Amino acid sequence: MKTNIIGQFFKSSFSGKGGKCVEVKIDSGAIFVRHSRKDQGMLEFTHDEWEAFLLGVKAGEFDTSAK
Repeated sequence: MKTNIIGQFFKSSFSGKGGKCVEVKIDSGAIFVRHSRKDQGMLEFTHDEWEAFLLGVKAGEFDTSAK
């Protein structure tokens, strides 16, 4: 994990232009996810929940390009 991203929202380097991005903030107690163009509303996950989600992403469980 990059230590310079702790405590601040950031976007993936794969995010395109046009504001259709998701931002993530990693804190010591939780992971927060929000839409980059909307100030209100965000999702909160424990580190274990986030890790399970990332493992599913890496395994292709959420790949919509093949569907």
